[in-house]
Amino acid sequence: MPAPSSSSPTSSPTAATEAAPAPVPSTAEGSGSGSASGSGSGLGPVALVISAGISVQFGAALAVMIMPRAGAAGVVTLRLAAAALVLLLLCRPKVRGHSRSDWGTVLAFGAAMAGMNGLFYQAIDRIPLGPAVTLEVLGPLALSVIVSRRLVNLLWAGLALGGVVLLSGHGGGGLGFGSLDPLGAAYALGAGAMWAAYIVFSARTGRRFPQADGLALAMAVAAVVSLPLGIAEAGSDLLVPSTLALGLGVAVLSSVLPYTLELLALRRMPAPTFAILMSLEPAIAATAGFLVLNQAMSALDALAIALVIAASMGAVRSQIRKKAA
Repeated sequence: MPAPSSSSPTSSPTAATEAAPAPVPSTAEGSGSGSASGSGSGLGPVALVISAGISVQFGAALAVMIMPRAGAAGVVTLRLAAAALVLLLLCRPKVRGHSRSDWGTVLAFGAAMAGMNGLFYQAIDRIPLGPAVTLEVLGPLALSVIVSRRLVNLLWAGLALGGVVLLSGHGGGGLGFGSLDPLGAAYALGAGAMWAAYIVFSARTGRRFPQADGLALAMAVAAVVSLPLGIAEAGSDLLVPSTLALGLGVAVLSSVLPYTLELLALRRMPAPTFAILMSLEPAIAATAGFLVLNQAMSALDALAIALVIAASMGAVRSQIRKKAA
């Protein structure tokens, strides 16, 4: 899932999961605008973005492995709490001098972040990682299509819908999501809706708070929101040293490391290029699920994921052309 990102709704239909957020000054968790000059065409920034995506999705795979210890809600609590602690220590955001509207935006951002992570982790507890991220990406994709208001984006929406129809036959079960757990698929779609909300409020937060202060504060809100659910599901298991250590590993892989890598990348490449690369998240997730969790993919699964990736890339490129026109 996406890690918290600094992407605006018009620049990145897929950026934000656990999705990997980059705390840049201009905006999942404001709108990152990388420099379009110089190194944007080099392989260095591309490698940074892909590395961030790998980190996020392998962090999600690690989360699946520790869910038997702490449950999905418990893992979410560990991840958000650890990430919030790290960000608060690094950013040391100011809590004075902000208006009620500023705090309302942070609260909404934090709630969206908690909902996105909570629903996504419930999804990957029930369905494979690749299909979960593919369904989740539909939220940001739908947001991009709605915001653009261009007829060509109906084509991309139709292409994504075709991917979902193929995915619904997962395991040869036909429509109705086949062997995919229907509840897990619903959680993934819900996570996608929260991801879209997350992108909107991340942009608003980035405009109201300097640097990554808004992201750090929103992450703290998300941790507080998730805490009762985590305690209710895992209880004292959250305090087992080995579980805490693994939870910290998930936080580093899914939040801290991707934030750093994406921040470096966004300083050296245009934000639209970043958004297109983020469209590869479903493929990276499927690979992580196969390598770490032994989650095999059928040819139809691979085709479904490819269609959603193509739709996401097409929607981003349409946005780029619209801005250039």
